[in-house]
Amino acid sequence: MDTISLILIIIGALNWGSIGIFGFDAIGAMFGGQLALIPRIIYTLVALAGIWSIFTLFRHRDPAEQRQ
Repeated sequence: MDTISLILIIIGALNWGSIGIFGFDAIGAMFGGQLALIPRIIYTLVALAGIWSIFTLFRHRDPAEQRQ
């Protein structure tokens, strides 16, 4: 789940970067505009991945994992 979340966050970050730098919404352009169903699903999944990552950030790890 962490890997999927990270991939979605990267996709979202790249899309926000393209919006900020070029004024171009890549996800919206690929799938029919911001208000079409597929981009809204992708935006929602990216948001859920961000929420998941908040929990991952504060999750307690095993001391053996911290050394790696």
